[in-house]
Amino acid sequence: MMQHKIKTYLQAHLGIIQAIIDDEKLINQIQNCVEVIVHAYKNSNKVLLCGNGGSAADAAHLAGELSGRYFLDRPALHAEALHVNGAALTAVANDYGYDNAYARILESKGNSGDIIILLSTSGQSSNVIKTKEKAQSLAIETISITGQSAHQSLKSSDIHIEIPSTITPHIQEATMIIGHMICEHVEATLYGNKI
Repeated sequence: MMQHKIKTYLQAHLGIIQAIIDDEKLINQIQNCVEVIVHAYKNSNKVLLCGNGGSAADAAHLAGELSGRYFLDRPALHAEALHVNGAALTAVANDYGYDNAYARILESKGNSGDIIILLSTSGQSSNVIKTKEKAQSLAIETISITGQSAHQSLKSSDIHIEIPSTITPHIQEATMIIGHMICEHVEATLYGNKI
């Protein structure tokens, strides 16, 4: 019984990954992410990330892949998840409300030409939506990665990657696969032939 459930879960995961493979538009959007991030880094800009819960963990994970290393020993890339300073996050949330916390932190850290990667499995997180809107006002390029049924604001990000699922764990799994691909190709494009 349990083995059947395990196989069913894995088959559902594989179905989502196959749907991504088969979606040429989605593959192009992943490539576009790599291109805009590489452009930002070549212009001495940075990548910021945000999300809630598991998406916050994913944001920190991907920031670590960029600022540390993915495959190559190479110079560090400036990447940071907005929630990593707990004192700042809780102070801003206390004074301005949690819905405004990431937007306020972005205002303090972000500059024109930077990139913000917005992670939301539901695509409905109000603090992530407000961060996207703040980013636009600061001329920060927006990349959103969501599940299906995302809020229109996130769908109108400069690049929107919509994972073809409404099941949170599967969206998170696909987010990390896509995030890892982006990190790998950003690193390889910037440093693959130079190290």
